[in-house]
Amino acid sequence: MKKYCILFSLLIIGHIAMAQDSVFKNVPKEPKIYDKIEKYSKKRKVTQFFHRLLFRDYDPNQKVTREKTVKVKPRNENKIIRNIDIETLDPFGYSITNKKQVPKHFVEKFGNAVHRKTRDITVKNFLLFKKFDLVDSLKLKESERIIRSQRFAQTVEIIIKPVKNSKDSVDVFIRVLDSWSLIPTGAFSNSQANLNLNERNFMGLGHQFENNVARRFSDNTNAYSTKYLVTNFKNSFVNAGFSSGTDLNNNTIKTVQIARPFYSVFAEWAGGAAYEYRNYTDLFDNGSLALQPQNLKLKTYDFWLGHSFQLQPGQTENKRQTNFFISTSFRHTNYLEQPLFTFDPNGFYGSERLFLNTIGIATQKFKQDKYIFNFGLVEDVPYGKVISITGGVQNKNNLPRAYFGTRFSYGNFYKLGYFSANIELGSFFNSGTNQETTIKIEGNYFTPLLPIGNFKFRQFFNPTLVLGYNRNPITKDRINLADYKAIPGLTPSVVGTKKVSVTLQSQLYIPKNWYGFNFSPFLNCSFGLLGDTTNAYFNKRVYTSFSIGTVISNNYLIFNNFQISFSYIPSIVNQGTNILKTNSFQNSDLQFSNFQIGEPGIVPFR
Repeated sequence: MKKYCILFSLLIIGHIAMAQDSVFKNVPKEPKIYDKIEKYSKKRKVTQFFHRLLFRDYDPNQKVTREKTVKVKPRNENKIIRNIDIETLDPFGYSITNKKQVPKHFVEKFGNAVHRKTRDITVKNFLLFKKFDLVDSLKLKESERIIRSQRFAQTVEIIIKPVKNSKDSVDVFIRVLDSWSLIPTGAFSNSQANLNLNERNFMGLGHQFENNVARRFSDNTNAYSTKYLVTNFKNSFVNAGFSSGTDLNNNTIKTVQIARPFYSVFAEWAGGAAYEYRNYTDLFDNGSLALQPQNLKLKTYDFWLGHSFQLQPGQTENKRQTNFFISTSFRHTNYLEQPLFTFDPNGFYGSERLFLNTIGIATQKFKQDKYIFNFGLVEDVPYGKVISITGGVQNKNNLPRAYFGTRFSYGNFYKLGYFSANIELGSFFNSGTNQETTIKIEGNYFTPLLPIGNFKFRQFFNPTLVLGYNRNPITKDRINLADYKAIPGLTPSVVGTKKVSVTLQSQLYIPKNWYGFNFSPFLNCSFGLLGDTTNAYFNKRVYTSFSIGTVISNNYLIFNNFQISFSYIPSIVNQGTNILKTNSFQNSDLQFSNFQIGEPGIVPFR
């Protein structure tokens, strides 16, 4: 019975996995414990069933091939594309590079049977080329990147093969390995329960369908939300969707949107339209000891249109990836219900019309790398530069004022690693006086894969500085250290007009395994300071958070990756000291920079 429990425990561990690709692809020599488990499992039908359910068949002679990105040989450039062959693979048991690898396991076969594989037309719609086009290496690389960025694709490979007995034609072969698309999550406590069911590839069309239900037991209150998004309608790269939801406090939100982004350097036109309705209650401070609830109801209409074109003529990749952008937007926010005057005397929550225009130059390229955020999968790291200016007029509470903003972004690869910086400045102007000024500086750095003996690691460094001047005196126009790129686990109750935060992370990749388990531990340290209008710089108090965790993988398990993390926070206002939280920090909290220009907007104060 004890051995049954061991097998069943391993089964549970395998099924709480969140990822499907191991950190190290090389299959190690089979540990003796797995041979013993296999021999023991054959003694009884029950243990044999659990073994087949949980473990992969081990083949020491199987060759592990590395995933490759598309490379176009010079001799194939400008040849005619005769055929485009698309093959989509179910998520379990298949390999993008090894056609001989097929699912052998019960769970693999069962998972593939209930999974709706991506349709060929869905993949085809994301291609920037078609039959009888001339081979364009940049369009092929961009197509591969766009497919890889979709939530339904785990990885993709595009191969060009010359046509026999033809000097001017080639065939293009595309293989896409699906991601498992149906993600159920939930939580249960003595006070309430919630269930989330997200389908990231509805009916194999690439559409996203998300649903959430919750129930509070004390008063039997129910909550729900639903969202449906149609992606890339008929190769137009137009996305359209809607969402609707009501939470346990009876706050309601409804949205409808349609948009076409600048999805690639080849996108000449972009734009969108959106409608949002919100009816919610928020807490306000009017100087009393207790926060007071206020009802807010508003409608927002948003429209924008953008155009881009190649800045300089020429066929080099650098010239083709450098574009001039011009875009314009209009946003109308109409408050149907506002806070009382005593809570918002300056009309921060007021109806407004905002007209903005942006012009700029942007270069965005991508370099393929591995073992950054997704561990083992090819990742497209953006780099380039952006220079843009934004100007417009806002009419808020029937009072007009001008707006001006600018942005500079730069990123590139160096011998010491990848570095990027983003600098934004924006302010409103009224009668020669600047109002609600925001200065934001962000950095992003990570090293190459560095060896330490047989180990490899990366170091990440992410600083953020946000300065606000002449902000609205209402507490809602403040920033904290619990939100965007700050300190995980902190409460948003402590606010200010200035903040600086620094995140340091070390990620280790261990080549050896323990009974078949590979570990990729990480250490994260976050520090932050807040300032307000009464201090020229920042307050003396330093807010900190320390997180340690590991990504665990096992090539013998069907689901081979999951993550565990613990965070220690020395002090949280209104919660106490020496607080320990589990999984408050996720390794995916770090993100790439971007070097795109899209819808005009004011510099976000966060």
